Amino acid sequence: MLATWPCPGPYGILEELAVAFDRGRSARLLIAPPLFEEMNRTRRFLVETQRQLDAFGVDSMLPDLPGCNESLQAFSAQSLGSWRDAMAAAARHFRATHILAVRGGALVFPTTLPGWVLEPIKGASILRQLLRARVLSAREAGLAEDSAALLELGRNHGLELAGYRLSAALVAGLDAAVPEDEGQVVIRQSALGGSALWLRSEPGEDPAQSANLARMIAQDEGG
Repeated sequence: MLATWPCPGPYGILEELAVAFDRGRSARLLIAPPLFEEMNRTRRFLVETQRQLDAFGVDSMLPDLPGCNESLQAFSAQSLGSWRDAMAAAARHFRATHILAVRGGALVFPTTLPGWVLEPIKGASILRQLLRARVLSAREAGLAEDSAALLELGRNHGLELAGYRLSAALVAGLDAAVPEDEGQVVIRQSALGGSALWLRSEPGEDPAQSANLARMIAQDEGG
């Protein structure tokens, strides 16, 4: 179930991990995960979707983004560009034929692959959520911080947000980034039923939503 793949980084090629349901079949789906805490909240949901896809005859791979989960790379060294390079490398290594990009994953996935984008989000929206959380946390601690001033600081020097050390390049990249879909099918949460798992405060799963998503992909792909 766990596989490794060669990922480019600032110090050369490093091995990264991926959850893989790989039986060498012709239909091969690469999943570009959400960013930041949304990645943690949806991981169980995505792995369950992979199990369902396996039953439909579709191979799938869910790679770690560099700097995230079990990655050996530093999060502070990452940018949207490094994550795009990583997803492109994973697609080549796993010989992906299709893509599923989830939320912020739509900012970094290889757009040359056909596939699906689940509730894509702009980078600026992600950044606003992170900044809002920091401002609220500071307020609870009796400190006054301003989102606009923090954003300017982040663009120039990087910034600590939600426990992540974002580089200046990542802050600036997120602020300008829009989903890069090029003909991929956009899937809305309403099509899956239930509430969005990335909005929950803790990681969760919903087998019915996973089954609906896997079924939509397998039927569209023809698997």
